[in-house]
Amino acid sequence: MLYRFDAFELDADRVELRRNGVLIPIERQVFALLHVLLQNPDRMVSKEEIVETVWRGRFVSDSAVSSRIKSARRALGDDGKEQRFIRTLHGQGFRFLAEVRTLVPPRPVAPTERRPEDDGPQPGAQTRPSIAVFPFRLIGAADLHPAIGDALAHDLISALARLRWLFVIARGSTFRFRPDDLDPGRAGQMLNVSYALSGLVETFASTVTITVELTETRTGGILWADRLAGRIDDIHAMRARIAVHLIAALEIQIPLNEASLASVAAPNSLDAWSAYHLGLRHLHRFNSRDNAAAAAFFERAVALEPGFARASAGLSATFFQSAFLRYSRDPEADARAARRHAERSVDLDPLDPFANVTMGRAFWLTGEVEHSFPWLDRSTTLSPSYAQGFYALAWAEAISEHGADGRAHADLAMSLSPLDPFLYAMLATRALTCLIRGDSAEAALWADRAARSPGAHVMISLIAVVVHALNQDPQRAKVWVADVRSRRSDMTQAHFFASFPFRDGDLRRRMAEALADHGFR
Repeated sequence: MLYRFDAFELDADRVELRRNGVLIPIERQVFALLHVLLQNPDRMVSKEEIVETVWRGRFVSDSAVSSRIKSARRALGDDGKEQRFIRTLHGQGFRFLAEVRTLVPPRPVAPTERRPEDDGPQPGAQTRPSIAVFPFRLIGAADLHPAIGDALAHDLISALARLRWLFVIARGSTFRFRPDDLDPGRAGQMLNVSYALSGLVETFASTVTITVELTETRTGGILWADRLAGRIDDIHAMRARIAVHLIAALEIQIPLNEASLASVAAPNSLDAWSAYHLGLRHLHRFNSRDNAAAAAFFERAVALEPGFARASAGLSATFFQSAFLRYSRDPEADARAARRHAERSVDLDPLDPFANVTMGRAFWLTGEVEHSFPWLDRSTTLSPSYAQGFYALAWAEAISEHGADGRAHADLAMSLSPLDPFLYAMLATRALTCLIRGDSAEAALWADRAARSPGAHVMISLIAVVVHALNQDPQRAKVWVADVRSRRSDMTQAHFFASFPFRDGDLRRRMAEALADHGFR
């Protein structure tokens, strides 16, 4: 959708602001703010609505909103005194003053200058995220190790090619660009990809430092960077570590960025991949309202692209969440739907790690945890850097009271993805593994960390209740009891064991007694 006003044009599909056809650099949040004002030119937009749209409902200060308004005015040649375009209604919100015209832009055509031998995705042919990995630049004693830069890039291309949700340009194209004068953003645009990966290798005496940067080609901005240092004799181990860290980071960074881009696009312009990534954003908030929104986005993705395996896996995840947290009155129906969509996802792409994880988790809802292991093992075999797979495996091992294995896999998941949206669940799983080996004091530390982590849902607080009760700390347990009751007054012991189907035995009996002692019967 295009919005035209005065000499300006805001292109929601391309996420661009132009004046007389000339592109104006603008931050993404400022663009999103302008977008919401232009969508509502006939009314005031409240601060609360701006926060919900631009910051996705997160808490932000008034000064943060004021800063983005100031930046938006600056981009338009406006200021707080004249307020030619954006008027401030003190204490209430903002209103866009200029006359706005909207129109649907024509479909883009492929550039004619593209060479047939280029093996990048053609415009419109690939809607999933795409990436180009370029040879790394060498600094220092390059003559001693001349092939390091190319070898690292080649390793990363091979590793990323295993991510079936990501389109990876072959080295035959990316190695045409030499690193000494490389502009990753521009080179990525020439290859028509969304992201570019570049790096720097510095060698000095017996040491080597490797820096990796992920660039969004549309803006040239750096989304993520990492730096590793070690001895040159350990270069092969460092190559492996970089691949592992990179894949784990991309599983988070690219979906987050794709969701941010999709959130400022007009709803009727979303393609299947954009809808999918917006679905992930809502899915990870773990509440019934956002779970319903996630399901709607995944359903749209499936409708747009019926063969899109990850969209079906996403739908499975929404029904899994609904059954796990008892959002609906029919959790058994949710469990059946979770299994059905997981089976569909695996049928479409049996080699997708996410599809295999959702298939494995579907068995948890029916108490058949032992049947999940082949699927979860398969997900981590397909992608040895897949943090979600290792977390799911750790959870299943904890519920099956395989404490040592669960502990190792939980630690690995947290190492692979220290900023994961499910970090709270990894921490809670770690607490359960401590209970299994009889260390309730350490379990209490992990449980508190889990329950305090961003995004932790009510079942994590219930785990904290159990752990502190078994650690003979009733006062601390009562703190989390109050938290559970404030969020779900109808929570029962049956809910807990439906979500955490521990086998009958001493541990389950003690958990049941702890819950009963604190009012969960």
